[in-house]
Amino acid sequence: MYVYILTNKSNDVFYVGVTSNLPRRIWKHKNKVFKGFTAKYNVDKLVYFEIFEDELTAIEREKKLKLFRRQKKIDLVCKMNPHWLDLYDNIALSS
Repeated sequence: MYVYILTNKSNDVFYVGVTSNLPRRIWKHKNKVFKGFTAKYNVDKLVYFEIFEDELTAIEREKKLKLFRRQKKIDLVCKMNPHWLDLYDNIALSS
């Protein structure tokens, strides 16, 4: 299970999600399969993710991250991905 943070090209909009298949889910965001928030605001750049062994723990973490203030999300991304690179290519190639 994965909890992830997406942003847009200018890194000013955030989306937190959870999935069991990160490459497939990010592909869906990038191809605007979901006609909601991420498609509307072009939020398809994977900048952060965490891996979990079980679904309940992942869902709990997702809910917690969604409550984080903007700066706390920025701090998380900066710690894992200081250059705010799109991590999708790395995970798509390794899957």
